[in-house]
Amino acid sequence: MYEAIKSVHGEQQFSVKLLCKVAGIERSSYYKWVNHKPSPQERENEQLTQEILALHVQLRGIYGYRRHTIQLSRDTGKPINHKRILRLMRLSGIQSVIRRKKKPYKRSTPQHIAENLLNRKFQADAPNEKWLTDVTEFKYGNGQKAYLSAILDLHGNTIVSYVLGHSNNNQLVFMTLDKAREAAPDAKPMLHSDRGFQYTSRAFKRKLDKANMTQSMSRVGRCIDNGPMEAFWGTLKCEMYYLNTYRTLKNSRRTLTPISTFTITGVYRQN
Repeated sequence: MYEAIKSVHGEQQFSVKLLCKVAGIERSSYYKWVNHKPSPQERENEQLTQEILALHVQLRGIYGYRRHTIQLSRDTGKPINHKRILRLMRLSGIQSVIRRKKKPYKRSTPQHIAENLLNRKFQADAPNEKWLTDVTEFKYGNGQKAYLSAILDLHGNTIVSYVLGHSNNNQLVFMTLDKAREAAPDAKPMLHSDRGFQYTSRAFKRKLDKANMTQSMSRVGRCIDNGPMEAFWGTLKCEMYYLNTYRTLKNSRRTLTPISTFTITGVYRQN
């Protein structure tokens, strides 16, 4: 505000009294600012800010406040508090272009939790005895995301059903279960999953109860409890997804798009 008053007063010759009245500030405050002489610490802060800005431009913004602190301490030959550098960077709007903090993930409260009945017993003596399910993410185009939901039969590690969609939501998982029931209408397997919000919903539990299926869930933070499913995703991505670049995803039920042509045909087996 003070800078604006000073600029308008110098260029347009408006009186300081009028400008201060419009801005709603006292003339004494303006003149105090005009006549203020920076202290040695303020001059040092200004010098540090200029050096931070120069280094930020030179290194294309890859330094955060910690690395700026280390570099400036080396250049000046004296210790500099990292909190001081952080404050100066914030005041000047200087921020690293990498490793920005992610938004905190808000955990949902499970509506239903099942025991780990599978208990890492990944052998199945017959088809449709033990099913695993999960959702994985793929990126395509300009940072767009697609989500693949699948159900895997532990007997032979075959895929029973899968659905590819734009959103990781209940509908994606429910459609996968519906397609599995269509593929094996008489099956009453144990269905094991992690504790994703779709699988802990009451609606998903009702669908399993209606199909006379037994529900099993991994323990918190134990990915190995759903190991074969995780291994399948790893094989799928390494052998097919990472070898190609995918640019589009068409909304068609009859034709799977370039991002999903590598995926599952219904008879994919994990060796």
